[in-house]
Amino acid sequence: MNAGSKFLRFASKGFVVLSVLSLLYVSILAIFDPQSVMDLVGVKLPNTDSISSIRGVYGGVGVTIVALLIRYLLTDVVSALRFLSIFWGAYAISRLITMISDGPLGAFGMQWLMIESVFCLIAIVLLLQNKKLHRRPAQL
Repeated sequence: MNAGSKFLRFASKGFVVLSVLSLLYVSILAIFDPQSVMDLVGVKLPNTDSISSIRGVYGGVGVTIVALLIRYLLTDVVSALRFLSIFWGAYAISRLITMISDGPLGAFGMQWLMIESVFCLIAIVLLLQNKKLHRRPAQL
C-alpha cells in the first residue's frame, strides 16, 4: 500500500469517525435530555409526546445510524462514505428548501447548512477518490 492510499484510507476512516462522534453526541443528548437538543433552536417541548418524538428521532434513530456507520467503518468504508454523502447532503438540501419555502435561516441554521454542505462534499470527494483507487489495475 503506497503513501497516497494509506492517507486516503486514514482520511476516509477519520471522516467516518468524526461523523459518528457528531451524531452520537446529539443522539445521547436527545436520549437523556430531549429538551436540551431543542433548546439549540429555541423550541420548547410542551408535552411527553413531543419529548418522546425528539428522543426517538434524534436519539433512537441517531443511535441506529451510528451503529450502521460503525459496521461500515469496520467492514466497508466506501459504503459508509456513500451513506454519509447522502445523509449530510439531505440535511443541507432540507435547509435550502426551508430557505426557499419559509424564508432565511437564523445563525444556527446557516452554520449547520455550511457544516452539512462541507461534510457532504468531503464525503463525495473521499468516495470518488476511493472508487478511483480501486479501479486502478494492480501494479507489479
